[in-house]
Amino acid sequence: MTLLIQRCLSASMTVDGVSVAAMEDGAVVFVGVRRGDRIEDVRTAAEKLCGLRIFPDERGRMDRSATQTGAGFLLVPNFTLCGDATHGRRPDCTDAAPPDEAKHMFERFVDEVAAQVPVQCGVFGADMKVTVVNDGPLCIIYDTRNR
Repeated sequence: MTLLIQRCLSASMTVDGVSVAAMEDGAVVFVGVRRGDRIEDVRTAAEKLCGLRIFPDERGRMDRSATQTGAGFLLVPNFTLCGDATHGRRPDCTDAAPPDEAKHMFERFVDEVAAQVPVQCGVFGADMKVTVVNDGPLCIIYDTRNR
């Protein structure tokens, strides 16, 4: 499972011109589910995300987690995070999990994160339009295969 975490001042999402999510002061997290990802990967990624110290403390230092600050996440399913662009000019996304499997794993991930912090999420399989006002910018990639 791969996460692209972007701390934000605000974020919103529309699907077919309809607002489905909006938040302030948190992070947008693009979530890629790979072939072979297990429930253990879901739990590990959720624990890492919720405990990651990417939010400022009272002195402005990056030293607080979402669980400590109450910050929320906008979770966005994104199979292209599993893409490989090392060969040719078109990314190869064959490492992404099949849609039914990926949807199940994404939903489990949402549940795991939502048990700890406020969550909004995108619509699996939809053409989503995401607007993000990055804070920093602070962007981190976390991949459960690299632990």
